[in-house]
Amino acid sequence: MKCSLRVWFLSVAFLLVFIMSLLFTYSHHSMATLPYLDSGALGGTHRVKLVPGYTGLQRLGKEGLSGKSCACSRCMGDAGTSDWFDSHFDSNISPVWTRDNMNLPPDVQRWWMMLQPQFKSHNTNEVLEKLFQIVPGENPYRFRDPQQCRRCAVVGNSGNLRGSGYGQDVDSHNFIMRMNQAPTVGFEKDVGSRTTHHFMYPESAKNLPANVSFVLVPFKALDLMWIASALSTGQIRFTYAPVKSFLRVDKEKVQIYNPAFFKYIHDRWTEHHGRYPSTGMLVLFFALHVCDEVGSWCQSRGEVTELQNRETEPLLS
Repeated sequence: MKCSLRVWFLSVAFLLVFIMSLLFTYSHHSMATLPYLDSGALGGTHRVKLVPGYTGLQRLGKEGLSGKSCACSRCMGDAGTSDWFDSHFDSNISPVWTRDNMNLPPDVQRWWMMLQPQFKSHNTNEVLEKLFQIVPGENPYRFRDPQQCRRCAVVGNSGNLRGSGYGQDVDSHNFIMRMNQAPTVGFEKDVGSRTTHHFMYPESAKNLPANVSFVLVPFKALDLMWIASALSTGQIRFTYAPVKSFLRVDKEKVQIYNPAFFKYIHDRWTEHHGRYPSTGMLVLFFALHVCDEVGSWCQSRGEVTELQNRETEPLLS
């Protein structure tokens, strides 16, 4: 009797092991056939983390759940088109300075404070806290819809654009980014008539229509204090040059350029050419990190350079 029970238990145990092995083999085979768990796709996940301030909705790998991170023919946020671009591009650094990333890394803080040194030091975080009581202090580019194609135009101020006839093409983009004084009236056929983002520092600032985002490019803490003053009390009238005491812009559309992103461009893209990147370069790389396709109308000979497909080597060489 004892022998029979022992044989029965052993038989049941072998049967359970056999069934479990079958289930494991089947489940492993099924997982291997799922495209979003493909081992090759998982190998490219190190650059597509869900991070505040830029990526928002992202794919899991090079192919992702839907194959691409946007509805364009090719998307700026997708790796694999250019190894050179991929080695420079970092989506983890937000172009916008917000409540969530107020604390700058020490090396960035030191570098930024030396761009335009001041006699009087200011606590940057305290200045930002006061500023973000006036302007949103949030990143409007956090979430990206993979079913849309965000096309952006970066338009420079070169006189060579006169007579180019690019105006209609420029105006066809979702975002149209301009910088400093950027005249458009009288030049609509060449540079377009629409503007969605205007990048300025205090000494170049001008009033903007209510539907345009004012993007402040700060070179010093005093610039942050100035924008807070210009939108409230009007007390600051001078930095290193006379500035507007009051500024007429939509407070809800004010954005602050992130010094960490500023230094990222200086370190990785322009590779320390000059003391810091030009305003044009700052705007161009802002667009490259918040848009799916970017067209640049800011070349020295007035030609249009399409940066679709992320082929930026010719532009930066």
